[in-house]
Amino acid sequence: MPRQQLRIRAADTARINRELAELRAGLDLDRDWPAEVLAEAERVAGVPRLPEFDATDLELFTLDPPGSMDLDQAMGLSRRGSGYRVHYAIADVAAFVQPGGAIDTEARRRVQTLYFPDTRIPLHPARLSEGAASLLPGELRPALLWQLDLDADGAVLLADVRRALVRSRRRLDYEGVQGAIDSGGADEQLRLLGEIGRLREAREADRGGVSLPVPEQEVEAVDGGYRLGYRAPRPADGWNAQISLLTGMAAADLMLDAGIGLLRTLPAAPESAYARLRRTAKALEVDWPEGTPYPVLIRSLDPARANHAAFLKECTGLLRGAGYHAFDAAQGVAPPADPGHAALAAPYAHCTAPLRRLADRYAQEICVAVAGGTDVPHWVSEQLLAVPALMEAGDRRAREVERACIDLVEAELLRGREGERFDAVVIDVDERRPATGTVQLREPAVVARCEGGGALPLGERIKVKLTLADPAARTVRFAPA
Repeated sequence: MPRQQLRIRAADTARINRELAELRAGLDLDRDWPAEVLAEAERVAGVPRLPEFDATDLELFTLDPPGSMDLDQAMGLSRRGSGYRVHYAIADVAAFVQPGGAIDTEARRRVQTLYFPDTRIPLHPARLSEGAASLLPGELRPALLWQLDLDADGAVLLADVRRALVRSRRRLDYEGVQGAIDSGGADEQLRLLGEIGRLREAREADRGGVSLPVPEQEVEAVDGGYRLGYRAPRPADGWNAQISLLTGMAAADLMLDAGIGLLRTLPAAPESAYARLRRTAKALEVDWPEGTPYPVLIRSLDPARANHAAFLKECTGLLRGAGYHAFDAAQGVAPPADPGHAALAAPYAHCTAPLRRLADRYAQEICVAVAGGTDVPHWVSEQLLAVPALMEAGDRRAREVERACIDLVEAELLRGREGERFDAVVIDVDERRPATGTVQLREPAVVARCEGGGALPLGERIKVKLTLADPAARTVRFAPA
């Protein structure tokens, strides 16, 4: 699911950076690597398992935030008659990681990269994730290379994957790509990114799916305190995401046909979740006309508008039922009765970010074996059914980190403003204690607990008074004014 991304635009000595460091210490998260992991990473970095197929003639490029070094994917786009051909290279982490070795053991413990506003705790050592396994420009790399042929409307005609040697030509960032497209200076590949991206977005709409253009939150130091702003994603961000989603859906179909795989599933959200979101829309003054379906609403929003950005951030709550489902007919474990991902309105698998997510390495290995008509590696089939539990624990830890960071930032935004009054809407009420509930502020866009006085009027606008803003405890509290 999309994460609520936070970024700190403040000096390293700012108060909030110290508090984030204290937060990491309090969550007992390991930032250091065991010596044997670093030693193995150094050893295998120079001797990866290299495939025979040479695809270094492909004009591949990566598209990531500026300065990124852990480059999981590179793409090459071309026309094919009236349709298109997408080549999508994904870092081959298994070419470096020995099953049961030190790196593998540590990755199964970490499960996924954890993101903080000021840093991250990676899944793999930098020697691999930012070096030998990363699809850095000009470097020869082992990869899982997908070939996805599309018709003129962007529908998939063929999907295949094999191991290949690749060499990315360019490392691009979203702002530069968007600027080139908007100015008319984009080359053929970047024009095709926009063309294919829009077609895939149209296919998504036809299915009833929706991708959330979740904005990045930016925290700036101002006048001894902090201010919260949003950076709206650009169209190029969404087009890039569509290529990844295309690959993940192709992988899911391949695994379902083979009777073995690892899916990312999401049941439809309950009506109560949509009702809560409608109250949030009211609080943020987002117009949600009665009868307008949720996907239609999302596509109508402008993430460059602060209240729309805040609402989109809250929409990620609908995705919290997402999970992993492993199946293997040979072991008597069938696919789920409903293998779909509700937000995408299609089956889907995580397979495009193996440098940052453990599950992707397993999905990759299954797909390349099935596509090549070979047996799935024993280490994959042996461990596959245990992977969902590992990923669930990792997701839980990531949500804990995300929530703690948001709570800390919101407390910092309101520090020193105790006693002030704010406009809010009651979005939840505790059934057992009707004087306790949750309110959504319009400005700043903070969600927090409210208690005291009589029963809170669910869905109604009220005035609230800030009673507590404690960054050390990561706690914000309001009371009816």
